[in-house]
Amino acid sequence: MKALIVDDEKHVRDGIKILAQWEQNGITEIYEAGNGEEAIELIQTIRPEIIFSDMKMPKMDGTQLLEWIKENQPNSKSIVVTGYDDYHYMRKAIHFGSSDYLLKPIEPEILNQTLEKAVNEWKKEEADRQRKENSSLLLNEMTPVYRDRKLTQLVNSDHFQKDLFEELGWLKQSRDYIVALVRVNGKTMDAFEGDRDLTYFTILNIINEIMKENGSGIGFRYLSKKLEIVLIFWDKFELVEEILVSIYKTLKNMLDISCPIAVGKPVNNSSKLIDSYHHARKVLLNRNILNDSVNRVYMSNIEEAPSLKSLIVYSSDIEFAIQTGEIWAFEELMDRIEKDITEMEYLSVKQVMNLETEYLVISNKWFKHYNLSFRAPEDIEQRVDLFFDSNGMFRLKEYKERKRREIAVFMKKVKKSTLIKSNNIITDIEKYLQENFDRDVKLQEISDNFYISREYISRKFKQEFNENISDYIVRIRMDKAKTLLKNSQLKIYEIAGMIGYQDDKYFRKVFKKVEGITPNEYRAKFMK
Repeated sequence: MKALIVDDEKHVRDGIKILAQWEQNGITEIYEAGNGEEAIELIQTIRPEIIFSDMKMPKMDGTQLLEWIKENQPNSKSIVVTGYDDYHYMRKAIHFGSSDYLLKPIEPEILNQTLEKAVNEWKKEEADRQRKENSSLLLNEMTPVYRDRKLTQLVNSDHFQKDLFEELGWLKQSRDYIVALVRVNGKTMDAFEGDRDLTYFTILNIINEIMKENGSGIGFRYLSKKLEIVLIFWDKFELVEEILVSIYKTLKNMLDISCPIAVGKPVNNSSKLIDSYHHARKVLLNRNILNDSVNRVYMSNIEEAPSLKSLIVYSSDIEFAIQTGEIWAFEELMDRIEKDITEMEYLSVKQVMNLETEYLVISNKWFKHYNLSFRAPEDIEQRVDLFFDSNGMFRLKEYKERKRREIAVFMKKVKKSTLIKSNNIITDIEKYLQENFDRDVKLQEISDNFYISREYISRKFKQEFNENISDYIVRIRMDKAKTLLKNSQLKIYEIAGMIGYQDDKYFRKVFKKVEGITPNEYRAKFMK
């Protein structure tokens, strides 16, 4: 270690040199200066750890020297040497960071106590500086994947190597922390052509440059949740909002992306970081996405968010709209829902996610009702993210239009499915009639077998075959009768019984009405 004695009186300098126990305090080099100007030249060259300085000196006095030291050599410990009548100078010395003072004439015991105290303070502060420097180097040496995994474990209070974090210098059990959350949405990924790793690398470089500049914390990719970056603050809490606004503006100006940021509540223990994170996430989900804000940094109270509106109350309206089979019924319903959820010009991400969840549940119900395949998205929040523009504004109009298109596709599938189902049923009914033409099949029997109304069967059968069911059965019977009449061995009454007529006279009457000739005339004509 090195020491510098600054005094315009040589006997004072000599006295300090002789009386001080330099070697015991690890000081091996001692330098002298007669005034402030000489002292500055020496300080810039030798960088002394301990500086003794008189207050009254020519050219540059002690006050000016201490001010320069505070600005240019802040790590040095300065000890003021002053007289009993220099109280005004003592106040100045304290203002400019002097660690202690000595009164003239100097007493050996007090001199060495003061020197020992200054040396111990310097060593302690130097150890802190070294630890911070080492932690900074360690963080810089960490690969992004390793850093993200370890810090994610820290936030989640999972099993981790605590020694590692203690080496970082800022993890202490009884220390205060604040967690901030940065949301990276789909639009942000688009700016990097979908390259997820490049997205995080670029954003985190910007974030950590600003965090490092302020010496306030660190940012990392939070691996427990997709599209999230977490920032841990352990210092400069009064500057948190200012730092986050700077981060938001820099990302917007440099990359033209809007990454909303929310701040969690302060916690007093590293094991409670997850509580601060959850609070930040609530703030983020409850932010008003209709607000056209320049800086999307949210520190508001989560209790201010209105209660959520539900789609369930519109269940009967949705059923009616589906039954109409027309998209206009849904358009009117969607306008009513929009008016309801944007009441007071407020709409939160949480509200949209809640509506999206209920929309998917209701969709699944109706898709199943019509035996249509349904595939729900994996991440609802990512689905909602798609409707934020580069300024972080939620495009409600586009969101509604997307829903309109989805519903229109659903309605089209329902109509197609209903038509196919209807045609299949009528075909099955036709087959049933062909298999049972020889007995009296009632309309109610068909309705019971195929679980559809008699009116629907009559209407659809007439549309498909251009004749009613009774006429169709008669036509089948007559065709069968003509085939049987070609067998000369069968009697007319036998043929009548075979096709479902117990009265052969009635059969003859029906046959003549349909074919224009009697059964006997038809047989004779065939035989001829």
